[in-house]
Amino acid sequence: MRLFLLSLAALFLLSGCSSKKVSTVSAKTKALTILNEKNNSWITNAISQEYEKWSGVPYKYGGRTLNGIDCSSLIQIIYEDAFGLEIPRTTNNQALIGHKIDKKSSREGDLVFFKTGSKIRHSGIIIKKDKFVHSSSKHGVIISSLNNPYWKEKYWQTRRILP
Repeated sequence: MRLFLLSLAALFLLSGCSSKKVSTVSAKTKALTILNEKNNSWITNAISQEYEKWSGVPYKYGGRTLNGIDCSSLIQIIYEDAFGLEIPRTTNNQALIGHKIDKKSSREGDLVFFKTGSKIRHSGIIIKKDKFVHSSSKHGVIISSLNNPYWKEKYWQTRRILP
């Protein structure tokens, strides 16, 4: 009887762990499914491949590794690995490169910038018309919607670097 109860307890513990892992995988799968819908853009494909590497990596100010990364490092690394382009390290310097474009004209690969505080800036890369990849301080590397009320309110500018 004791062995049965121990086996049953172990089963519940293991199933609890696996259900958590499944939800993480399904969230990533859902994001990748969104990206692959009607996706013919080589730029989106390149960013999607980078997103797969970085998805879920926690936010870390000044971080540049799979142990933690900040928003501007993520952009810098994706641009270098996906497109072979070197861009500045900081959000403030990234906001000065390329050329400013209207939000409505944004497309895959454009950089999007937000004012999240009086002197704090945040950045991401457009991966689809209203979606962008970024390193969230709360959720790590994720895909968010530009239509989210928070990001709509904080929107600052969009810049195009790729031709």
